[in-house]
Amino acid sequence: MNTDIIKQISKDLNIKEKQAEVVLSLLQEGNTIPFIARYRKEATGALDEEIIRSINEVYIYQVNLLKRKEDVIRLIDEKGMLTEELKNDIMACNKLVDVEDLYRPYKEKKKTKATEAIANGLEPLANLIMEFKNRNINEEAKAFLNEKVETIEKAIEGTKYIIAEVISDNAEYRKYIRENIFKFGTLTSKLKKKSNELDINKTYEMYYDFSESIKNIKPHRILAVNRGEKEGILSVNIEVDDSHILNYLEKKIIKNPNVVESQIVKEAILDSYKRLIFPSVEREIRSDLKAVAEEVAIDNFSKNVENLLLTPPIKGKVVLGYDPAFRTGCKLAVLDPTGKPLKIEVIYPTEPHNKIEESKKIVLDLIDKYNIDIIAIGNGTASRESEAFIAECIKKSKRKVEYIIVNEAGASVYSASKLAISEFPDLTVEKRSAISIGRRLQDSLSELVKIDPKSIGVGLYQHDVTPKKLDESLDFVVTKVVNQVGVNVNTASSSLLGYVSGMNKKAIEAILSERNIKGRFNSRDEIKKLKGITPKVFEQAIGFIRIPDGDNPLDKTSIHPESYDATKKLLESINMTVNDVGSELLSNKLKNINLDEESKKLNIDKYTLNDIILDLEKPGRDLRDSMPKPVLKSDVLNIEDLHIGDKLQGTVRNVVDFGAFIDIGLHNDGLAHISKLTDKYIKHPSEVVSVGDIVDCYVIDINKEKEKVSLSLKSV
Repeated sequence: MNTDIIKQISKDLNIKEKQAEVVLSLLQEGNTIPFIARYRKEATGALDEEIIRSINEVYIYQVNLLKRKEDVIRLIDEKGMLTEELKNDIMACNKLVDVEDLYRPYKEKKKTKATEAIANGLEPLANLIMEFKNRNINEEAKAFLNEKVETIEKAIEGTKYIIAEVISDNAEYRKYIRENIFKFGTLTSKLKKKSNELDINKTYEMYYDFSESIKNIKPHRILAVNRGEKEGILSVNIEVDDSHILNYLEKKIIKNPNVVESQIVKEAILDSYKRLIFPSVEREIRSDLKAVAEEVAIDNFSKNVENLLLTPPIKGKVVLGYDPAFRTGCKLAVLDPTGKPLKIEVIYPTEPHNKIEESKKIVLDLIDKYNIDIIAIGNGTASRESEAFIAECIKKSKRKVEYIIVNEAGASVYSASKLAISEFPDLTVEKRSAISIGRRLQDSLSELVKIDPKSIGVGLYQHDVTPKKLDESLDFVVTKVVNQVGVNVNTASSSLLGYVSGMNKKAIEAILSERNIKGRFNSRDEIKKLKGITPKVFEQAIGFIRIPDGDNPLDKTSIHPESYDATKKLLESINMTVNDVGSELLSNKLKNINLDEESKKLNIDKYTLNDIILDLEKPGRDLRDSMPKPVLKSDVLNIEDLHIGDKLQGTVRNVVDFGAFIDIGLHNDGLAHISKLTDKYIKHPSEVVSVGDIVDCYVIDINKEKEKVSLSLKSV
C-alpha cells in the first residue's frame, strides 16, 4: 500500500493514517462497507459508511493519478526530454489537470498551424524573434523562403503560429489563466435567436440574459444553463477581462518591449490566448463547474432518497391503496397489515364518467368489510379530485378512517417490471400500481427498493448528471439504509435481499428457494447451512438479517453470531439468559454495566459491547421509528381556504438548492425558499430540513392564478 497515498487520504479526509490503512485492508479482504461500519468499529475507530466510502474513492483517485504521473514520466523519458526537475514537478501534482499541463509540450500533436510552420523550416526564425535582439526580421525572414513559404509575410505569420503554440503549452501560464478566469470571470447565458418557440413554458426565462461570477454561481444554475444550452435555447459563454491576462503574458514573455520583435510576439500572444488557450481553458472550467454541480446535485438527491427510504412504516394497519385516474378509472387495492392484497376494485368517480354515488358505495363497502384504517392516494393524475372524493366518503363512513397523499413516483416503473409481473401475474399494470402505492405507506423501504432509485423523483436535476455517478451514489444510499434497518429474511423480497451486505444472486436464490419449501426460517444457523451461502457471504450478511420469533432470541437482533458467546457471557454475569432479551428487568440491569470493566472481563472491545447492550435493551429496534410519522388527514384543503399568516402542518416532499417543497394538502406543494427556513445563515436547505420531515409552516404568499403558495418555517 503506497504510503504517500495513505498520507494524502489522511489529509483529505482529516482522519488518522492508521484508519485509512485498516479500512483499505478490510476492503481488499472482501469486506463490505456496511459490515466494516457496523462490525469492525474497534479496528476503524468507528468510522461511518460515508467516510469508509470516501476512503475508497480517494484511494482509487490517487492510484489512478499516480499511474498517470508514471505514464507521463515514462512517455517524456522515452523522448529523451525528462529532467529531474520536471519529474519532481509531475510527482508533486495533486490534480490530473496539472499533470496534463506539464505533459502538454511533450505530447504528440496532430497537424496544427504550428506543426505545419515547423515542417516548413520556420522554427529557427521563431527562435531568433524570441531572443528580442532588435534584428531586422524582414531581412532575416528572406533566408527561410521556399516553395511552401513564398513571402516574408507568410514566414512571419508561420513564426507567430509557432510562438503561439509554445505559449499555449506553458503549464505556468495556463494555470495562472485558469485561476484568473475562475476568480474574476463570469458565466453568461443568452436566448438564442429564434429559440423562443422552443421554450414555450418559459422554463429558462431567467437565463435569457443572465450573468453571474464563476466563483459564486450556485450549482443548480450551472445545471439549468447547461440544460438550456443542450436543448438549443441558450448560448452559454465565459467572459473575463482579457486585458489583464494579456498584460500578464506580455510581461512574462516579452524580454524587451522596445525592440521590433516585441510587436510580432504581442500578436502571437493575442493569437495564442484567443485561439488556443481561452477556448481550452473555458472548456476545462465549464467541465469543472459541471463536475462540482453534479456532485452537489447527486449528494442532494441521495440525501432525499435516504430520508424517503427512512419513512417510518405504518404497522398493523389495513390500507386501501388508491391509484387515481380519469378516463381509465381509479384502481383500488385492499392490503392486510402485511401488505397482502385482499381485494382489487376499479371505480369511476372522476371525469368523464362521474359515477360518484356508485363509487362511494364501493369504497364504503370496502371500508366496512375489511375494516380499512388508512387510504393511501397516489399523487399523480386526478390526485386532488380523488382526495376530494375520498374526503366525502370518509364523512359518510361509520368507521374512523384517515387518508394520506403518497408520492407515487416510480410506481408505474415498478408495475411494468418483471418483478411486479412475477408477483402479480394476473393483474394489470394499473392494479399493481395501486398495490405499490398502498405498500409504500405500510413499509416505504421494502417497496421502494423494487424501483430504480432514479425513478423515485425527489431531486431536481437528476436527469442532467452523469448516470453512472448517480447510480453509484444511489446504490450506496439504498445499501446503507437497508443494512442499517435490517431485513426480515422470512418476508423480504429478492429486491430487498439484493441490498443486504455481501449478498449475491446465488445466495438470494438459495434463501428464496428454501423459504418456498419450508415456509420460514427459524434460525440464522439454517441459513448458514444452505448451499450457495459461502462462509464469506454468511459473515458479511448475517448480522443484517433478522428472524423475528425464531428459536434464538438473538437472531432478531443486529448482534453478529461471532459475538453470541460474548453476549451469553455478559448475560450470565448479570444472572440473565437469552430468553430475557427485551425484558424490562434485563434492560434495567444493562444500564448499570461498566463498559470498561466488562469489556476487559469479556475480552471484547467497547464498541462491540456497547452495540450488544443496545440490541439487548431493544431487540429488533427499527431506526425508522424515531423518524417523523406521516401526517394523516380526514378532510381536504383548498387554496381558497388559505390566508396569509395561516399556520399549517406539512410534510417535506423535496429538498433542492433553493428551498424545500412542502405538501400542505393542496394540488401543488408549497415552496419555502431557503431564506425562509431559518434565521441562521445556511449554505443549503438540507442543513435544516429533510425529505419526510413533518414541519409547522406559515403562509406568506398566495397566487391563486398559478395555484402557488409560498411558505415560511419562521414564525410570522
